[in-house]
Amino acid sequence: MAASMALNLDNLPSDPLLLILSFLDFRDLVSCSLVSRRLNELTGHNPLWKGLCQKHWLLTEADKAQRGQSWKELFREFYADLGHYINHYTTLKKAWDDLKSYLGQKCPRMIASLKEGAKEEELDAIEAQIGCKLPNDYRCSYRIHNGQKLVVPGLMGSMALSNHYRSEDLLDIETAAGGFQQRKGMRQCLPLTFCFHTGLSQYMALESTEGRVRNEIFYHCPDQLAQDPSAIDMFITGSSFTEWFTSYVQNVVTGEYPIIRDQIFRYVHDKKCVATTGDITVSVSTSFLPELSSVHPPHFFFTYRIRIEMARSALPESACQLDSRYWKITNANGNVEEVRGPGVVGEFPVMTPGKVHEYASCTTFSTTSEYMEGHYTFHRLKNKEEVFDISIPRFHMVCPPFRESIVRSSSVSEVSVASFHDDNSSDTDDYEEGELREVYLLQNENLRGSEFGVLYGPAWSGLCAQVLHLSGLHWRLH
Repeated sequence: MAASMALNLDNLPSDPLLLILSFLDFRDLVSCSLVSRRLNELTGHNPLWKGLCQKHWLLTEADKAQRGQSWKELFREFYADLGHYINHYTTLKKAWDDLKSYLGQKCPRMIASLKEGAKEEELDAIEAQIGCKLPNDYRCSYRIHNGQKLVVPGLMGSMALSNHYRSEDLLDIETAAGGFQQRKGMRQCLPLTFCFHTGLSQYMALESTEGRVRNEIFYHCPDQLAQDPSAIDMFITGSSFTEWFTSYVQNVVTGEYPIIRDQIFRYVHDKKCVATTGDITVSVSTSFLPELSSVHPPHFFFTYRIRIEMARSALPESACQLDSRYWKITNANGNVEEVRGPGVVGEFPVMTPGKVHEYASCTTFSTTSEYMEGHYTFHRLKNKEEVFDISIPRFHMVCPPFRESIVRSSSVSEVSVASFHDDNSSDTDDYEEGELREVYLLQNENLRGSEFGVLYGPAWSGLCAQVLHLSGLHWRLH
């Protein structure tokens, strides 16, 4: 009697079994296929593998039609090629697809600079060349796209202020391997990005050594007060390649980083940083410049971009002109500085209904954070005696997390913070063309020096010089 009541899979209808199997991942499906002939037939059901292809490889009906294979065959093919990266592929492939879709509409020429994915054996050869294992998520991303061609503007964001310019390329794996670091203070570090104009790179630590955490991504920043040249501080930009890349893409595709003149500018806009007075709205976005900053001495350089807009609905008689600015600057220690001056960056914009005026300026400070707020003073064009203030919202500037070098010498050179920066902060709206460059050179003479050749060697320097020559750019690395 008991034997006759035994459950027999062959007697069960297919639909409930397929529903149960649809909740299984591919490893469980393969295991089930080995249990019995019936389950072997059911686990080969195409819709089951369609869901898995969409989940793990982001494949579409169009991909299937183009390849002329079943969903199970497609899964098997992709798994054979990319199965090693199955825990990373979906996240990184989606990030790349989102980025390309967005840039295809906003600045398509940047898409043309992307390289095809590297082959598995090429990545293996790079590991053998540098003697270090590459993180799996990094390898996965480079299987999708092997960085970009050495072009300007770079994929990883730009920044322009007066005649200071930075634009970072995402390096292909071969070029990155040429810049792999073995020198003291930067051992086992692989460059991810490179800027032609400043020599700036973001690095990834391939090993936990010299105080760094494995897979951490950072801007290196030599300690100017230490006697040991291997004392290098770090501004941290990511805890892993996936976190670093996907957070950047998110900022781009959501419009957090604006597209200006076909380039991605890494300004951050706090949606609360908006103030409206009457018909005029002022909003602010900010950006940290690591190439002009240092931890020792504490010198943190920020740029801010301000947008002033008069509502389209404003009456014509509301037209006005900006006369002056007032800033109240408060640093992390609570010290307050007040700055007054004519115009903004040497200009006195006239605002009419629908008019937008944008400008960028900068500030430096010796504490890890500060905030600024203030107002502009305007007069009406129809009546110069009518003077009024327009509020500038409070905006915060916070230095990214940093880590001090563990090899810092106990004997520090006798360079005081004051020799680099007399005050806690400064409003630099008054810099004339060329003055900012002098400040930049002064601040970076010791910070960067001729480090470019040391980091990458003459062969890599020659390659970049040739690219810059062909592109007609001036090669000025500091």
